[in-house]
Amino acid sequence: MSLNPCDANFMDRLAAELPDGTLRPAEPRFLEEPRGRWQGQAGAVACPRTTAEVATILHAAHDARVAVVPYGGGTGLVGGQVAAGGLVPLVLSLERMTAIRSVHRAENVLIAEAGAILADVQKAAEDAGRLFPLSLASEGSARIGGLLATNAGGVNVLRYGNARDLVLGLEVVMPDGRIWNGLKRLRKDNTGYDLRNLMVGSEGTLGVITAASLRLFARPARQGAALMVVDSPDAALSLLALAQARVSDGISAFELIGRMGLDFLAATMPQVRQPFDNKPEWMVLVDLGLPQGLDPSDALEGLFAEALEAGLVSDGVIAQNMGQRAEFWSLRESIPEANRHIGAVSSHDISLPLSAVPEFIGRAGPALAEIGDFRVNCFGHLGDGNLHYNVFPVAGRSRADHEHQRDSIKACVHDLVHSMGGSVSAEHGIGRLKTADLEKYGDPVKLAAMRAIKQALDPRGIMNPGAVLADPEMQAE
Repeated sequence: MSLNPCDANFMDRLAAELPDGTLRPAEPRFLEEPRGRWQGQAGAVACPRTTAEVATILHAAHDARVAVVPYGGGTGLVGGQVAAGGLVPLVLSLERMTAIRSVHRAENVLIAEAGAILADVQKAAEDAGRLFPLSLASEGSARIGGLLATNAGGVNVLRYGNARDLVLGLEVVMPDGRIWNGLKRLRKDNTGYDLRNLMVGSEGTLGVITAASLRLFARPARQGAALMVVDSPDAALSLLALAQARVSDGISAFELIGRMGLDFLAATMPQVRQPFDNKPEWMVLVDLGLPQGLDPSDALEGLFAEALEAGLVSDGVIAQNMGQRAEFWSLRESIPEANRHIGAVSSHDISLPLSAVPEFIGRAGPALAEIGDFRVNCFGHLGDGNLHYNVFPVAGRSRADHEHQRDSIKACVHDLVHSMGGSVSAEHGIGRLKTADLEKYGDPVKLAAMRAIKQALDPRGIMNPGAVLADPEMQAE
């Protein structure tokens, strides 16, 4: 269905229905995305203060057939927050809706508005003596609405699950401006189709999340971490199984780190302290959170001793205090920044069955070598099978030298992932970057159901057109 541009006539009409200052010109920050692949466009940016104002905006856009691009913290890596083509849309930013509406300590529940920054939600939970476990490198700027809309993962998925596992209820403004008051605090609500899980991960294509009821957890009484050297991803996987057998759900994170990531850090961020004089080919970061009475250092020492005897590890260092634990995490969380300094030709956020991870790593390198000479930085959340498999030019060359090979590199990696029963989008979403991948690798029955849902909830196609579903009938010509 055809759309109309966000022009002066529409903005005049919308401004008359909203408080002064709600509409503003589109600043450059609303038209950019972190990887610099697209430059967005917008007729204006709407910055509502309340759910009622969001409803007014969507009702007007629905009536006028004007596209709306929801905008969270702008940290998404698949282009879901920018519209580079088609008719000029209205950008809807939730940055003024930042309230922590309530904390229900006895229930382990916190209700936050969608514009709340993740770090602020974590702090509110901490102030209540609780933990909100969603954690990722961009937590100082990523906003709750965007994180839920993309079903963000992060480093603690192994223990606490993805973003959708941390949501009890939602408040959502539908494309026609109606408000779904689903902001419940219930663990059990077996009353038909689960709209909560439908909205989480929909990337702003089915409605706008304005608030969420979030699960909190008891804070671990004792925390610890260790870096352990392994000789292969297969040994890392065996170490994970051993750690789970010894510590069970006390493992908060289990991160795989390759030699190339350490080399990139040394070259671009030498201030980041590295724990080993001789960089290992592979190592893992094991993070524990244990209840009172259990010592994480003892647990990690016991794990290392048994792993050493089994030939799974050859070296390691256990954090002696929380400061050293923070240093270990600083190293891990600095790898994406080092990647940006180097400049990837093609980056891949993939997941595989755990047992298939070592085989994939072993097969992907030789497959890429048939295309050209590259460096690969493979790292990620081994505990949940999520790898960041990023391909870089060799030293002395830039990603611009390989731009003509980018599609073939991506196809090489994604074809292999798909053939091994994996997913080409583990935690970043589809956005605009991977719409063709979804069409190529997605199950046709699932895709048909997704299109039917989109048509039913957003029949005029105003919500983030071009994201997730690359259906020309839902985009402006």
